[in-house]
Amino acid sequence: MEETKSKRVVAIVGRPNVGKSALFNRLIGRRVSIVHEEVGVTRDRVACEANWNGERFELIDTGGLGHFDKQVSEDRIVAGTEEQAKIAIADASFIIFVTDITAGLTPLDEEVGRILHESGLPVLLAANKTDNPEREENICDFDQLGFPTFAVSAIQNRGIGPLLEELIPKLPQEKNPTEKNPLRVAVVGRPNAGKSSYINRLLKDERVIVSDIPGTTRDSIEVPFTIGKGESARHYELIDTAGVQKDTRGKGAVDWFSNLRTDKAIERADVVIMVLDAETGPTSRDKKVAAKIIDAQKGCLILCNKWDLAEEADQDITQTQYLPALREALPFMGFAPVLFVSAKSGYNIKRSVEAIDYVAAMTRTEITTGVLNRVIEQAVAKYPPPIAKGKRLKIFYATQSGTNPIYFKVFVNDPANARSNWLAYLQNQFREAFGLEGAPIYIKLVARSRPKQR
Repeated sequence: MEETKSKRVVAIVGRPNVGKSALFNRLIGRRVSIVHEEVGVTRDRVACEANWNGERFELIDTGGLGHFDKQVSEDRIVAGTEEQAKIAIADASFIIFVTDITAGLTPLDEEVGRILHESGLPVLLAANKTDNPEREENICDFDQLGFPTFAVSAIQNRGIGPLLEELIPKLPQEKNPTEKNPLRVAVVGRPNAGKSSYINRLLKDERVIVSDIPGTTRDSIEVPFTIGKGESARHYELIDTAGVQKDTRGKGAVDWFSNLRTDKAIERADVVIMVLDAETGPTSRDKKVAAKIIDAQKGCLILCNKWDLAEEADQDITQTQYLPALREALPFMGFAPVLFVSAKSGYNIKRSVEAIDYVAAMTRTEITTGVLNRVIEQAVAKYPPPIAKGKRLKIFYATQSGTNPIYFKVFVNDPANARSNWLAYLQNQFREAFGLEGAPIYIKLVARSRPKQR
């Protein structure tokens, strides 16, 4: 694991209810945060990778770093907004300052602008809610703030292109580590689940022998492929493996070595695609494969292959009905996203490419220290650690010290005071805030005494 040192971090800053979360969702291309007219409803995702024309960067929604209640005083709103701005300044290399063009320039906008000027960071101002050309006439209200200003509408998708065209060239350039060290994607599962057929469909090339006879693929086959364009495209090696045999004792060296190679492919992989047969559902062998993935702490995407056959067998079955039963059968794989595909018909194969790239991004997520500790503060305020053996766990601060798996060091008074159910809760809070779908999370508690007050 390497220490995280990302520099392409863009923070969205602004006073409450100007549309920060709506812009966040627009820029990442997925609806992640809750967006609503009521002030302070952004309560889940606060950071995610954005990808615009092949250029990738980390995006932070500071609306998720603090909540504002309609009943709080103006002083607390001002203080909270200032705190969010300072967190963003500490963690970001670039700022998008969001204002509301329908409200015009407010004193709180001016205060945020003052803080950003003092930071010395590059800033672009997005005058949001410019839903029509008539509203653009009011954009001059923000000229006195002294930032390049863009009229945008996150909801209507207006003006986003020019904003990003200005932003992207100003971001720090970083080397693409996957160019020289491609990410390894191992395709695993029990025999005849359709692993080789999936790879053939994915690559549109008959590179792997496919047979209806279980156990055709005896060795691991590595195929390079790329997702994305330009210098920030991610480079991969797709590894097809032999199916995991039920019991190799007494069945010869070939099957024994097949299982051994599968184990090694999982250990070497950055992301593991676990292929299930949707028609038969998960079996004991599938659970053994899942256990290997968990033990190796690898990113994982579950593909339910042969969905066309499952629908033929039961015309009333739906994915919505199937998924809870699958989760119940594999409860320890709840962190892994599930996608229903058909290698035979091509159903959802393109989406599986997006899912592979998404999970790979999640396993390499780098969370800035300020955002991480703010999420922990909120988690503790919402549900304090329970008392264990007469003592309560106290958290001082946390850092992320590695990726793949996502590795957090949490400095506490005494690790012995921790309870497993509260650590599971904290892990869920991390997933709620940062997504991390498919990415394993490892939390290490480190004892550290609180500095003595002088």
